[in-house]
Amino acid sequence: MDASRIADAVAAERDRATALFDALRRDGLDEPGVSRDPYGAGEQRAHATVAAAARSLGLEISGDAAANLYMTLPGRDRTANSIIVGSHLDSVPHGGNFDGAAGVVAGLVAAAALRRLGIPLACDLTVMGIRAEESIWFQVSYIGSRGALGTLPDGALEVRRIDTGRSLAEHIAECGGNPDALRAGARHLDPARLRAYLELHIEQAPSLVEAGRPVAICTGIPGNFRYPDARIEGSNDHVGLPRRFRRDAALAGAEFAMALDKMWEEHDAKSIPMACTIGRFHTDPAQHGMTIVPGTFHFSLDVRAYDETVLAALDARVDAIIAGIEQHRGVRFHRGPKARAAVGPVDSTIRQALTEGAAALGLPTLDLGSPASHDAAAFAAVGVPMGMIFVRNANGSHNPNEAMTIDDFLAGTALLTWWLAQNAG
Repeated sequence: MDASRIADAVAAERDRATALFDALRRDGLDEPGVSRDPYGAGEQRAHATVAAAARSLGLEISGDAAANLYMTLPGRDRTANSIIVGSHLDSVPHGGNFDGAAGVVAGLVAAAALRRLGIPLACDLTVMGIRAEESIWFQVSYIGSRGALGTLPDGALEVRRIDTGRSLAEHIAECGGNPDALRAGARHLDPARLRAYLELHIEQAPSLVEAGRPVAICTGIPGNFRYPDARIEGSNDHVGLPRRFRRDAALAGAEFAMALDKMWEEHDAKSIPMACTIGRFHTDPAQHGMTIVPGTFHFSLDVRAYDETVLAALDARVDAIIAGIEQHRGVRFHRGPKARAAVGPVDSTIRQALTEGAAALGLPTLDLGSPASHDAAAFAAVGVPMGMIFVRNANGSHNPNEAMTIDDFLAGTALLTWWLAQNAG
């Protein structure tokens, strides 16, 4: 199939894509930005919107115990291993409209373009609308994708959403899922029956903006370890207490933060990519005051890297930092539950094919390691060949000002469609 015909067929879907993005913005509108809350009203409306769009294209609609959405363009051989493209439809609170949603819209546009071109598929092509990727709400990574793959961590169904206080199981049941089946280990997707998983996503740091290119090909997704709800225990004391007697939890937190930044600086100097983020960092508002030495300090921690060996070494380094601060300052760290996500390796064959497709389409690209986590990593973790395409986005993600243009989106979707035409057609 001539690459220019594929690009033209995707470009002809501009109005469909624009209308879908506009509808999804309305589904989650919560100024500033959108709040498509997972297993809540915003995400429910978004799933209904894309399901209606898929029906208009004649796609088959189905779901699973985790209430994920599957929109399938049938292939000639319904028994052949299938290809999944997609992403998530939820957002962070007051986030942008494109994070996640662009991948689902791209899948539908690609399916429409393949039909427009009259390309018969050898296997099923499924566009997946994935639930609850944004871990801020339930403090668990990849809920929808791991629910589909039967790899939800123990206890995940009992965690509570940060705003409602209700369990994940309750929310899933309310949205038409079956938490009992998930608890019993139900698996809707068998990795051995999947040829590949591809995801289009906006970039989450302005690397493409800096490079002046519309599209990037992902080289890998970082794994991570996380402490969503950690605290440091010291002693509340009078502001006049001499330093040698203090067990200051706030200064222990500050020392911890600076040690993490030093660790990151050392890795940067060695060109070893990693990142650490302290998302929550505060004293206890019920007890703190200008004349009180803080006895409690709360924080969250996310540490990520692209290599499992590096990640394990970082884990051990954090342990050593904490032990040193505890001894030095007479405090205790209570880290609480620890969450993990595996490194997501990109399939080398898919990556090479996407590079060739970009050349055929005349698209200048960049090789780019993802700074963020994505559902694609959950598929890679169970052995499904995985690839990702990033689209230029000026203002990062997880904020109301995501700035993907429709032209860049269509360029990335043309590359996705080219790959599908080569591998499913």
